[in-house]
Amino acid sequence: MSFSIAGTGSAYPARRVTNDELATIVDTSDEWIRTRTGVKERRVLTTETLEDIAFEAARRALEDAKVAPEELDLIVCATIRNDYITPSLSCMLQKRLGATCIAFDINAACSGFLYALDVADGYFARKRVKKMLIVAAEAMSKMLDWTERATCVLFGDGAGAAVLCEGDDLLSLRLSASGNAESLRIPNLEGKSPFSKLPAREPFVYMNGQDVYKFAVNALCRDLEAVIADAGVRQEDIAYVLPHQANIRIIEAAINKLKISAGKYLINIERFGNISAASIPILLDECRRKNLFHKGDLLALSAFGGGFTTGACVLRWSKES
Repeated sequence: MSFSIAGTGSAYPARRVTNDELATIVDTSDEWIRTRTGVKERRVLTTETLEDIAFEAARRALEDAKVAPEELDLIVCATIRNDYITPSLSCMLQKRLGATCIAFDINAACSGFLYALDVADGYFARKRVKKMLIVAAEAMSKMLDWTERATCVLFGDGAGAAVLCEGDDLLSLRLSASGNAESLRIPNLEGKSPFSKLPAREPFVYMNGQDVYKFAVNALCRDLEAVIADAGVRQEDIAYVLPHQANIRIIEAAINKLKISAGKYLINIERFGNISAASIPILLDECRRKNLFHKGDLLALSAFGGGFTTGACVLRWSKES
């Protein structure tokens, strides 16, 4: 016994920031960004909080699944940073939704949604839950140096959610972690302790683009090949690939190395940029609401991010349109 996806939802800020607008505040251009990343625009929090968009994504997923908050046995949120250090985002969603179940957050950066699916698999296998909510929500705009064009052009804000129920649609799943703060990191706030002797660090995203690119391409290809083989199917049997939306060049490199036709890779990076853990569940919800998936379709999900962490899985789609 693993799980099946009963419903999906997504939400993102109203504010749309185009490449041309970014070019007015940092030395860049629409052409420079598009040709290097595939991003044309992204959503950015203004009057909304992270909790606001996480709640809306969760509400839509519960509505899609026809599940009441009171029926939930567990809420897990994947996020790099919440509106608070404590209480957790999952606890605040539990209160706002009117649920009474246990709730906790996890941080695996861009791989967070896959890590949350693995957590879910364990709970379902032990028969500890019957209905569960996963929400991946990120406020990347709050962690960027908006004068640094190498990073500020890449990211956006948003939330994606999935309601899981008992089922057998998880065919395979793999995770990995390899500690690395040299190539990708976001320092935390240091506070104002009068006893601290450590130098202050700016709490902004730092990334060595070349290191991350090499890691990401290798991870995407390796993990997709592995989970497809673990599922006992061929690459040609996969209906769609939902890759983490970090950079179009990473996805194109994987397409050239794998045996899955290019038309099966689902992409929305041009409208959202990289939303870390929320990228894949937002993409999943968009495609589900377009009725792109059909019962029995095999979906391959693959993510990679800070940590370094990776996650990939093969799911059977069993939800009726």
